[in-house]
Amino acid sequence: MTQRARTDVEEPEPGGRSAPAPAHRGLTAAEVAERVARGEVNDVPVRSSRSATEIVRSNVFTRFNAIIGVLFVIILIVGPIQDGLFGFVIVANTGIGIVQELRAKKTLDHLAVIGEARPTVRRDGVAADIPTSEVVLGDVIELGPGDKIIVDGEVLESDGLEIDESLLTGEADPVLKKPGEPVMSGSFVVAGGGAFTATKVGRQAYAAQLAEEASRFTLVHSELRTGISQILKYVTWMMVPTAIGLILSHLYTLNLAGDEAVRRMVAGIVPMIPEGLVLLTSVAFAIGVIRLGRKQCLVQELPAIEGLARVDVVCLDKTGTLTEGGMDVSALRLLAPATGEGAARGADAARNGPDESYVRQVLGALGESDPRPNASLQAIINTYPAAQGWRCTESLPFSSARKYSGASFNDPDGESSTWLLGAPDVLLPAVDPALGEIDDLNAQGLRVLLLARSERELDDSAVAQDVAPTALVVLEQRLRPDATDTLRYFADQDVQAKVISGDNAVSVGAVAAKLALPGAQEPVDSRKLPAEKDAMASALEEGAVFGRVTPRQKRDMVGALQARGHHVAMTGDGVNDVLALKDADIGVAMGSGSEATRAVAQIVLLNNSFATLPSVVAEGRRVIGNITRVATLFLTKTVYSVLLAILVACWQIPYPYLPRHLTLLSTLTIGVPAFFLALAPNTERARPHFVRRVMRYAVPSGLITGVAAFVTYLLARSFYSGPDALAAETSAATLTLFLAAMWVLVIIARPYTWWRIGLVLTMGACFLVVLITPWLQHFFDLKLVGATMPWAAVGIAVVAAVLLEAAWRWVGHRAPE
Repeated sequence: MTQRARTDVEEPEPGGRSAPAPAHRGLTAAEVAERVARGEVNDVPVRSSRSATEIVRSNVFTRFNAIIGVLFVIILIVGPIQDGLFGFVIVANTGIGIVQELRAKKTLDHLAVIGEARPTVRRDGVAADIPTSEVVLGDVIELGPGDKIIVDGEVLESDGLEIDESLLTGEADPVLKKPGEPVMSGSFVVAGGGAFTATKVGRQAYAAQLAEEASRFTLVHSELRTGISQILKYVTWMMVPTAIGLILSHLYTLNLAGDEAVRRMVAGIVPMIPEGLVLLTSVAFAIGVIRLGRKQCLVQELPAIEGLARVDVVCLDKTGTLTEGGMDVSALRLLAPATGEGAARGADAARNGPDESYVRQVLGALGESDPRPNASLQAIINTYPAAQGWRCTESLPFSSARKYSGASFNDPDGESSTWLLGAPDVLLPAVDPALGEIDDLNAQGLRVLLLARSERELDDSAVAQDVAPTALVVLEQRLRPDATDTLRYFADQDVQAKVISGDNAVSVGAVAAKLALPGAQEPVDSRKLPAEKDAMASALEEGAVFGRVTPRQKRDMVGALQARGHHVAMTGDGVNDVLALKDADIGVAMGSGSEATRAVAQIVLLNNSFATLPSVVAEGRRVIGNITRVATLFLTKTVYSVLLAILVACWQIPYPYLPRHLTLLSTLTIGVPAFFLALAPNTERARPHFVRRVMRYAVPSGLITGVAAFVTYLLARSFYSGPDALAAETSAATLTLFLAAMWVLVIIARPYTWWRIGLVLTMGACFLVVLITPWLQHFFDLKLVGATMPWAAVGIAVVAAVLLEAAWRWVGHRAPE
């Protein structure tokens, strides 16, 4: 697990530290240019969104656009043009969808560039960060904890280099890599450091396609999309027999002219298609991406907005999430040697116990031994600068699984010693008296590291056993100022927050208590959790703070919660979070986190602010709540269109409407209102079973509206006579249908705000303008004849409104959400 320190000539680094000069200088500029000319470049296209061509294709070439396009062409042939208005509406809607998705693509691509990881490549002996696409065959790429391996290669240098290949093989245990051994793209570094040379780049690299898919636009599971697709499938099945029935009825039973029969058939088919519902879903997602992009939140998969809104458990990693990345050393407490210990700590230390000056030198040497220090070790480096005369002979990088790091030194007096720095409750036996003092410090929210001397070699598997405790390094963590408000938001939204950390449970609990997290007073040491999934899930549901969690346990915890039916989000920034992020329903990574976490997460907080999460949740709830509202409008139209087609066929009478009538009604009662309602604020908690919740309101609403319109039509047929009777009958039936459909809009627009009331009144006023303006009457073929039948149509609509109110109340009480 360790590597001997390299003996290259050391060069000073800024700040007084020194680092070995690289043994492999990498390619020269001329060699790089030669490889670029040969095309040996890592040219795998990595995108965070679909291409412009894919966006246009997905919005234009749809099943329903094809159907409507055919019907539109038919109407253009048989005329008049006003019966083909629905075609222009579809063109406008499709255009809106394309524009919004292109705007979202622009936002995503811009944010992806900001958050893109840049590998460190060594060329001409100088290390520099370059874009992933500029890596060429033969490049020497440096590695450190959290770095994702972007191309295939062969290890050149290894300093305790441990690679996690779980994303490729499914095996969670890290693999120690030595010079000459292969590394694969898609894996990542969990501990140690080193360098490798690129042997395969671009599309030739193993798992290059996996790496591409992990970082570009994908359609993950979305209940909204799945539900809408299911609805559209059923509608498609109903359209064909309905169209055949209508055309045959009008041609052969009613003996209508061919062009008139076609117009009536088209009028019966077009409103069955809830085409705008698909559009509005895409637009709502796209606008959500744009809104979140302004807050430096990169949504790598659009439905992730919906997914986070459905989350009822969010698992938080303490470090980097509740606390800021940096820490400060607040105290150094020396420990007296136990009786019988013979470990020498220098001449004075042997006689008088640990010497603080000596301990400070040891800590400085430990800091210098790690070229890629974590936050804890960086705090030690900042406080205890490296002393002269200490030479590192062997090092053991920190690992989340081990919970400690170490190094062997030759000190200025020529004495050899081996030191470990890590979690006290891992390095000390459970009965050690020092643990009492450590618990007191942890209870204050302080982080404590133990410096201990070992009599074994670092590569001994038992190096951490029977160590001689020397000092406690007390670290103070910086709480994020916005963490309290964020946790309070989740509590108010009935989202359980679980703090899952590799740190000491008492210390994590103290930090969580400062942030007023419910249940923080009873932290759980995860080493005592049951391994069985159901029992673990019960413990997780009861607790709120879990410490000493290993990376594998984090993954198991996510799986246990999901097995109980929870939708789980996982936040994190370190390599120890990758497995859990990958398995969670929604993975949220910090922008400053490791490249591996950003690659597997669906959402990346580029500003590293945990406080952005409520915005994502709110945006998701806005999308889901509003799409559910407008879906009811669209499907109400589908239901009453199917019902009217069936009733007309059964009564053997002409279909009451022309396409222009239903285009007008759809625009005023559904199209325009739905667009505004879909983008309105909405804080309703996301609930499952989208199709069931929409249909239980849409079916009774459509039935009541359709029956009301048909009753008016039948009455009008018995009331009017003469050659112009059909136009008068259609006008009366249109009035009832509009008023009933408007009442569905009135119900859906609740709770009322000034703009919602204004929206409803504006739609009503627009219809009134059509009825009283002569040229609009002629254009839409709408003219109310007399007073008796129009008022009867209004009366029937009022009865329908009462029935609609009763039906919605009954459904709400019978099947509460």
